[in-house]
Amino acid sequence: MLRRILNWLILAPVALIAVVMAVANRAPVSVSFDPFNRDNAAASVVLPLFALVFVCLILGVVLGGVAVWFRQGQHRRRARKAEHELAIANEETQRLRSELARIGGTAPEPQSGGPLAFFTRPAA
Repeated sequence: MLRRILNWLILAPVALIAVVMAVANRAPVSVSFDPFNRDNAAASVVLPLFALVFVCLILGVVLGGVAVWFRQGQHRRRARKAEHELAIANEETQRLRSELARIGGTAPEPQSGGPLAFFTRPAA
């Protein structure tokens, strides 16, 4: 609930500023994509200034998201590998438990000098 309130407190003023900017900048501008000949109409487009700004913002967000996605690829790869190893370990644990139940045994107690010795010692 708090997150939703914070989103509204941030997004409402940003949306209001965007609307005010769009109304104030309705004049058409010519954007040329030919750096050598600005008069070439085939390589230019006429659109309102606010549309150009919004297109640039959207393009920046998309490019930033793609860059972050590529940068986090190694973390996603490690997570997939860890999930695969966990699944293999769980299957092995289930197999060993079913084998132990089949032979009618019980789980062995940890050794007193093993890694769990601290947790198995009686309190003094």
